[in-house]
Amino acid sequence: MSNQRKKYDEDFKKNAVQLSYASPQSVKAVAADLGITEAILYRWRKKYRKDGEPTERAQMEAELKKLRLENAELKIQQDMLRKATAYFANLHGNGTDS
Repeated sequence: MSNQRKKYDEDFKKNAVQLSYASPQSVKAVAADLGITEAILYRWRKKYRKDGEPTERAQMEAELKKLRLENAELKIQQDMLRKATAYFANLHGNGTDS
């Protein structure tokens, strides 16, 4: 048995969620028909509403991910500026300028 995870595109996920809400079958039965686990389908239902639009939670998670990335980039820039400032301060302090 393969331990490799399957990747599903966003349209498949949205359609699976819509089907799970619209179908008279149980979530477990819908998941089995789609070839996924019940847990995966429930995870996707946390991410998408009945109409396939992202939930508020999913929007907040996406914003948090974006802000964390921005924060990491800013930390790198800050570190570079700190090193450049120390370098130029050291040059100036050694009396190398005219």
